[in-house]
Amino acid sequence: MQYTEFGKTGIQVSRLGFGCMRLPSRVVEGRKVFDEEESIRMMHRAMELGVNYFDTAPGYCDTVSEIIVGKALKGRRDKVYLSTKYPSEEASGDDFERKLATSLKKLDTDYIDFYHFWGISLEKFEQRIDTPDGPMARALKLRDAGVIRHISFSFHDKPENMIEIIRRGNGVFASVLCQYNLLDRANEEAIAYAHEQGLGVTIMGPVGGGRLGAPSKVIRDLLPGKVQSSAEMALRFVMNNKNVNIALSGMSSMEMVEENAAVAGNMEPLSAEEEARIAASLAENRRLADLYCTGCNYCMPCPKGLNIPEIFRLMNYHRVYGLTDFARASYARIAGEGGKDASACVSCGACEKKCPQHLKIREQLRAAHAALSE
Repeated sequence: MQYTEFGKTGIQVSRLGFGCMRLPSRVVEGRKVFDEEESIRMMHRAMELGVNYFDTAPGYCDTVSEIIVGKALKGRRDKVYLSTKYPSEEASGDDFERKLATSLKKLDTDYIDFYHFWGISLEKFEQRIDTPDGPMARALKLRDAGVIRHISFSFHDKPENMIEIIRRGNGVFASVLCQYNLLDRANEEAIAYAHEQGLGVTIMGPVGGGRLGAPSKVIRDLLPGKVQSSAEMALRFVMNNKNVNIALSGMSSMEMVEENAAVAGNMEPLSAEEEARIAASLAENRRLADLYCTGCNYCMPCPKGLNIPEIFRLMNYHRVYGLTDFARASYARIAGEGGKDASACVSCGACEKKCPQHLKIREQLRAAHAALSE
């Protein structure tokens, strides 16, 4: 396993982190049941392979993730760094302390290494966190008391707002958790800023929430002959970014633990030529995707209830990135979950009148249905 200095914390973290939001489960009498024994076995194996960063949250795995993680770390707590999160629902220091106490109890520990303000935006930071005797003030007191070792935040807002939150944090934040992968590089500049400011950077969704785990010759050919799978290419891309410390993978099988640890343990840095080729390929793929649809949503709403941008997004996964299996499975779920697939289009043309790119949307919807409904 490869390790890296985590911001200014003085801690050495494994390049691969174990995300505990997709622990293995099975359906019993119509109800999802999480496999506690296998989950613990997977986490123990990850530790054997050198993983020392484990991330959970109160709501993960139908609220049982923290409990399972706590059991897995029993007797091994001092060998790993534990991350969990505070759902910022109130501008209240008391609420912060209550929810932290609940997490500590479920995790069966007396301290959290990295306690995150969970999925915050700049607006939430201003209105619910950085308030008089609010969560931020209470977090600082509990950090001084040793209950929280490091204050962090996870993020889903606009990239420029991540930079602003770091600025307003005035050096309080030790790390940030955000999305970044081959298909979504929007946070790239903000990640670089976080690294420059001394924050540890952890990446969620390095495999695109599973999308990049699907077979794709297009993705594999970004490094022809050097990667065995799309998932390996996705992890290598994220870990090669010098501003990234941890690629956090939500692992749901022992096979994923073994494969991801092997990538993190044996990864060689990309050459300048390989980086340039990947950047050029991604830019061309982005250009092709934008030719079909930029996702601006001006075509919405559809009179027949179609989610046109989502259908075109899936079509781009198939047509541009070669993620056909993932695209078709996702397309099938649209109708299965009560939505409407492209066959519901009645060719009224309302969408085309609103499209700033003047796309032939009706024609593309027919093509999407033909390609994705096979």
